[in-house]
Amino acid sequence: MRIAKNDVPVRIDAPGAVARQQTDFGDATGYGKMGGEYFSLGAGADIAPLLKGLENDLCQAPHWGYLIEGALTVTFGDGSADKVSGGDLFYWPPGHTVRADADSEVILFSPQHEHTLVIEHLRSKMLG
Repeated sequence: MRIAKNDVPVRIDAPGAVARQQTDFGDATGYGKMGGEYFSLGAGADIAPLLKGLENDLCQAPHWGYLIEGALTVTFGDGSADKVSGGDLFYWPPGHTVRADADSEVILFSPQHEHTLVIEHLRSKMLG
């Protein structure tokens, strides 16, 4: 699920304040503590090779986030893909990989336990 800022429904529109809210934006049921993460990805960065060895060779942590700038392609286990652009809010369910189509700055909120396992796997692949 991805949504551009201007497509998020306005709930409050007052002088000096606008509040937008997209309801039903993913489900965190069953997850414990959440981690807040900031990623900087250079154009062409592709995490797919680093995910080899995880279940279905994909990231198995869900993420809620905001792409500050740049462009990403997220590919899911069923083969479908989504393009995320700067200013988009997004939810990625477990079972995905990410490629940076342009230099990108992204904020993620992820279940801490699940994503720490993925990050440690990526680190071990990078260290050889």
